[in-house]
Amino acid sequence: MIGKKSIYSLLLLFVFLSTQTTAWAEDGYRLWQRYDLLQDKGTLKQYRQALGEVVVQGSSPTLTVVKEELQMALGGLLGQPVQVTDQARKKDVLVAGTPATSPLIKSLGLDEQLKSVGKEGFLLVSRKSGGKRYTAIAANSEVGVLYGTFHLLRMLQTKQDISQLQVSNSPKIQHRILNHWDNLDRTVERGYAGFSLWDWHKLPEYIDQRYLDYARANASIGINGTVLTNVNANSLVLTPEYLVKVKALADAFRPYGIKVYLTARFSSPIEIGKLKTADPLNDEVKAWWQKKVNEIYTYIPDFGGFLVKANSEGQPGPQNYKRTHADGANMLADALAPKGGIVMWRAFVYDNNVPEDRAKQAYTEFKPLDGTFRSNVMVQVKNGAIDFQPREPFHPLFGAMPKTPLMMEFQITQEYLGQGTNLAYLAPMFKETLAGDTYANGKGSSVAKVIDGSLHNYSQTGIAGVSNIGTDRNWTSHPFGQANWYAFGRLAWDHALSSEDIADEWIKMTFSHDPTFVSKVKQMMMGSREAVVNYMTPLGLHHIMGWNHHYGPGPWIKDKPRADWTSVYYHRATEKGIGFDRTKTGSNALAQYAPQVQAQWENPATCPEEFLLWFHHLPWDYKTKSGRELWNELCYRYSGGVDSVRAMQKTWNGLQGQVDQERFKQVQMLLSMQEKDAKLWRDACLLYFQTFSKRPIPQELEKPANTLDYYMSLDPKFVPGI
Repeated sequence: MIGKKSIYSLLLLFVFLSTQTTAWAEDGYRLWQRYDLLQDKGTLKQYRQALGEVVVQGSSPTLTVVKEELQMALGGLLGQPVQVTDQARKKDVLVAGTPATSPLIKSLGLDEQLKSVGKEGFLLVSRKSGGKRYTAIAANSEVGVLYGTFHLLRMLQTKQDISQLQVSNSPKIQHRILNHWDNLDRTVERGYAGFSLWDWHKLPEYIDQRYLDYARANASIGINGTVLTNVNANSLVLTPEYLVKVKALADAFRPYGIKVYLTARFSSPIEIGKLKTADPLNDEVKAWWQKKVNEIYTYIPDFGGFLVKANSEGQPGPQNYKRTHADGANMLADALAPKGGIVMWRAFVYDNNVPEDRAKQAYTEFKPLDGTFRSNVMVQVKNGAIDFQPREPFHPLFGAMPKTPLMMEFQITQEYLGQGTNLAYLAPMFKETLAGDTYANGKGSSVAKVIDGSLHNYSQTGIAGVSNIGTDRNWTSHPFGQANWYAFGRLAWDHALSSEDIADEWIKMTFSHDPTFVSKVKQMMMGSREAVVNYMTPLGLHHIMGWNHHYGPGPWIKDKPRADWTSVYYHRATEKGIGFDRTKTGSNALAQYAPQVQAQWENPATCPEEFLLWFHHLPWDYKTKSGRELWNELCYRYSGGVDSVRAMQKTWNGLQGQVDQERFKQVQMLLSMQEKDAKLWRDACLLYFQTFSKRPIPQELEKPANTLDYYMSLDPKFVPGI
């Protein structure tokens, strides 16, 4: 008869062996959490010795997650079954816990150090005590222990030295949130990786394993919130029929430190409350929202709050009743405040009836409201003033609202950067925006310092990323799309990390530790976003994508319901020149920036060339920094973008055999698609703009393969994510 201990040992062996199996794993499902056996013998020996026994004291859902993650990860990485215990018996011990839950952590005397890491931070320290050597994961909270666990595992996966640990780490931003633009019918707006993860029909009874793996992945990079529903909201999600389903997801995510948020449709009191108005100053409306919020908290005691898109692109809002954005946000904030909830009020607003440059409208509407929002309201601002373009100058609102917490909104899904088929590593784009100097409190007043609260002493801080996740087996469609999810989480936790270091981590955890492979793939990644900018929108061109679906070139788009939904509105090409004049002689959008920024950008000679046509309408013979005339420079930039993609193809093809065949082939095919897309962009845009410039494409450059009429006739159908 087999005893209980023998059965448990067999189960541990099964878990260990299953982590060594790669046949099912190389489809990308495991993301960066690939806990395969480390191949370096010296590193393996060091880790096996230092992590000889694993001790986790205390019992809770989060500590259970810690135990399970350590058991699975260490079993795979170290190549031996790992059993987690609650007592230290061996000489070398890995211990994880808080002083409150673990007597062993308490005995190591870390209380003073723990004071500096806050609620979510952690310590990783090496200690000797009582004749034992400890590797300690210590934190003030259980979720901090979880974050510390994932940090240690990241160090192991990237083969870092853990013999003398002295790591003190805590997040720079409080609310680190994914925004899912998921609809209740499981379609995803601007989603290019399949359908929505949330299977509302099967909830609440059926909790898909994918929900738990989603939570694990987010916790591993420090994301602590998820907005489940589209900003173009549906009131139904606030009804009991759906709240019980939301509760099921909240319960599944809670052990991983992830709070659930919902989008609130402003007209819900009318649509599901049967009121005649949604006026935020109406007492019945206030009472309705208060009752609804109380109801939500009976289902989800730690509900995070609401994300709201109002009075933009046809969405209802307080302006329908001649009220301000602050009136609407404050009404919801008052309902949430007693429960500890927050309101994230989006600043992406523009009105076609306002004869003003669209780039100016958010600032115009929100700047006068600074200081009028409740303390639990954050205004969520896109990185740029137009709409997630391949490159934009930082939004002028950053630094302009010192009395109102501003929350960054990045787009991880590549709506305007080739969507799910193009390799575009976005960390450099995120970093570019975060490094932008607002001069709000003098030189060095970076956007990063605005959103982390250090510049204006914000009481609430936040950062959001519009998710690129779907039901595709590998989560993000393009294997390298995973890197953008990963990079967002890492920068949300610590915006000081470099794009290069994040790429280095991700490559090693996702593909290989081979130095040549890492170096070449990192070079591909670091140049990929610039390549996309060059073959789509060089020198500050913007919003010239295909109509509505935004896939492929469409610089000729005009005569649509809104002027600012056309390409000609933005590039303004004529026989005299090209570009949008946003200086004093044009829309004067530059006036919304600090004087120091204006002084640099208002002069074409000192304006960074990446923003040249964003702020200036210039003649075709304008001399650029290369010495070439503007038309020729555009031709070289577009052609250079294509050349960059071809270089990526060559690099990747040379790596065959250094990565599993399934993912190698997948990336190879997608790079072939990207090269085709890049040529299409180059040829279509140059032929179109040539109708204005009347100048030849330089003789030494590759010429378009077809006519302009051919490119203008292309109209892809059923593009996903519309």
